[in-house]
Amino acid sequence: MADIYVWLLSFFFIIALLILVVFQLMCLADLEFDYINPYDSSSRINKVVVPEFITQGVLCIFYLLTGHWIMSFFCVPYLYYNLRLYTQRKHLVDVTEIFNQLPWEKKRRLFKLVYLISLLFLSIFWLIYSALEDHDS
Repeated sequence: MADIYVWLLSFFFIIALLILVVFQLMCLADLEFDYINPYDSSSRINKVVVPEFITQGVLCIFYLLTGHWIMSFFCVPYLYYNLRLYTQRKHLVDVTEIFNQLPWEKKRRLFKLVYLISLLFLSIFWLIYSALEDHDS
């Protein structure tokens, strides 16, 4: 029964990450269609970048602590990419260069979105599998 709670908690972590990435994509789309100015868009994105990185790190550590090695293995590339961006100080969006970097920033976040959706499906699969296995016992 505890395994079901672990998968349920990881499901909510992934949903939180999805919400943060979709919010960033919406800010970039609003900027692209000129609904918002570059300063507001970049400040909104920059406010949620570090919480996204922290949530991803907590999710990876959570998988390690609960013994779900396969899911933690799937989280490592995303965590490495976030750590590399953070150490190179490329994790924040620059107000002055946001229009030049807009296509790249959107592609980056779309890749993150696809990656997180695949993690979400894996998490749902393991949640259902654990529930059915618990039901058989």
